[in-house]
Order: sequence, then C-alpha cells, then structure tokens
Amino acid sequence: MNTFHQLTATSLSGQLVSMADYAGKLILVVNTASHCGFTPQYAGLETLYKKFAASGLVVLGFPCNQFGKQEPGDADEIAQTCHINYGVSFPIFEKVEVNGAAAHPVFRYLKDELPGVLGGRIKWNFTKFLIGRDGKPLKRFAPFTTPKKMEALILAALEV
Repeated sequence: MNTFHQLTATSLSGQLVSMADYAGKLILVVNTASHCGFTPQYAGLETLYKKFAASGLVVLGFPCNQFGKQEPGDADEIAQTCHINYGVSFPIFEKVEVNGAAAHPVFRYLKDELPGVLGGRIKWNFTKFLIGRDGKPLKRFAPFTTPKKMEALILAALEV
C-alpha cells in the first residue's frame, strides 16, 4: 500500500467513500466515541474543521466501540451525538474496529506507518492521525492531545 488515498471506508449513511476523494487535502483521522471522557473533543475537532476547511483540512471521524464499550449506539445514535450534541459537520464513517484481526484497513495502514508507543496498537478513543496532502501519514497524536494543541502544526502543514 503506497498511500492513504488507496483506501476506502463506508460513511455513517452507508456509502462507500474512497480516500482518494480527499487527495490534495490535509486529513485528520480520529477514532471517536460518544460516551468517552474525550467526547467533548468533537467540538474542538469541528472548530478546527470550520477554521481550516477552506485551506484544505478535512477531519474524518471513525466511531469505535473497542475501548470501554463507549460507542454502543447504532448509526442514528452516533449521528445524533455528533450532529445534534456537537454540531459536527465533518465526515463521520460507520463504526469500526481499530485494533485486532478485524481492524479496519484505514487503521491497519495508519498504525503500520505511525506505530506509536504501543507498537502498532491504539491505546484509546480519540487517537488522531495527521495525513499530508500526498497521502503520507505525518504525525500521530495521543487521545489527550486536544484539537486546540494541534492547531499550530495543522496550520504549518497547510502552508507547506
């Protein structure tokens, strides 16, 4: 696999989406959960998205129920949390697994490219991956790294 852009994922509404649709954009992939201590980061992610979308940033949310069963809902419940509670307008995909044999290809690829401190595992919800406009992963962020703390790096990556 050469780049992120060769992958696909299914949107929360059931549509197959090619990551090639985001070629030329700076991409922030996040594994999310609706009932997590980090869930309020949805608001910060939305702020980043709105602030930098016109400059080429896209945020992609991937709900995951692997950590403390903090994303138990179906697509409608996930959509309600994202859209109604946090005003999320960035793309949200169907619930996925990020670790183990059934890990989604997006996360298998990102963990291979940016293994992190757990040697290829994701520790918790709201782990974030920044992917360059060329589809190459640039940086991995821990769950506790808030979107606000990422802003300067995102701005610098957009200006490259």
